[in-house]
Amino acid sequence: MLLKFANAQDIIALHLLFQRKKKKKKKMASMGSPFKIILGSSSMARRHILAEMGYDFTVMTADIDEKAIRKEKPEDLVTALAEAKADAILSRLQNVDSFVEDVHTTLLITADTVVVYEGRIREKPSSKDEARHFIEEYSGGRADVVGSVLVTNLKTGRREAGWERAEVYFYDIPAQVVQSLIDEGITLNVAGGLMLEHPLTLPFVKEVIGTDDTVMGLPKSLTERLIQEALT
Repeated sequence: MLLKFANAQDIIALHLLFQRKKKKKKKMASMGSPFKIILGSSSMARRHILAEMGYDFTVMTADIDEKAIRKEKPEDLVTALAEAKADAILSRLQNVDSFVEDVHTTLLITADTVVVYEGRIREKPSSKDEARHFIEEYSGGRADVVGSVLVTNLKTGRREAGWERAEVYFYDIPAQVVQSLIDEGITLNVAGGLMLEHPLTLPFVKEVIGTDDTVMGLPKSLTERLIQEALT
């Protein structure tokens, strides 16, 4: 999918549209659903996306050393990290029956995202200096985002995984905008220091080839497909 932005006004309008979508009526899946969902992520963006998809869910976070898991290919890395997060959460569930009633199935959703710049994988910046370096390099250039999703059926043990890629092209980003992003500190909490939906970032996004939800950390169409596959 190709999303083109003619100017900052178009991008801001898209942001407002994204916000309005959250107010739409939820799917039947969230109303008397035959299954429950645990989102294994502390990401607010992922929470917002899953809620926008119409699902009710609880949140658990995985305490893993992400740096201890290394893969050469970004798609292999994000897949391995999503699996490690699921394993860590499952190990904390001493009694799955306490989460799953007899008539219910519980799905655990974990995900991971990295940014790829000129062939190099970027995870969350380790410092403000590194975050600044990342953002300055994106200015007037391109970054790829690779994101994985893993859905684990806690009742059957079935796992379904997949990944998606998006390309993000930027206008030149002014130094004062970079400084504002660094001062705010939020770039330290996202892969590659890249937060597409941030109001300071949006006006400098030239185009996205792919979907904005992939960049934000939870591809909707992929997640929906994996949910349905894990239920079968």
